[in-house]
Amino acid sequence: MPLTTLDRCCPGVEGNITHLSGEPSLVRRLMELGFVPGTRVFVVKLAPLGDPLQVVVRGYHLSLRRLEAQSITLEVNEVTNE
Repeated sequence: MPLTTLDRCCPGVEGNITHLSGEPSLVRRLMELGFVPGTRVFVVKLAPLGDPLQVVVRGYHLSLRRLEAQSITLEVNEVTNE
């Protein structure tokens, strides 16, 4: 299964987090929001200009800036057409 960063994912993409990178304070914040390696993430939609993006993680909807999403590496599972 291919690896990519969350900021490169389109709506309908689902995957498992494999790695978090970046400043320690950003990594800590993302982990507090539920972005922990092994967690499933689903991309719901993008804002009209592509920033922010809405994802579902651990059963709740969250919006992330692309800069934050670049720090999250995913192993893509499947793409659904919604």
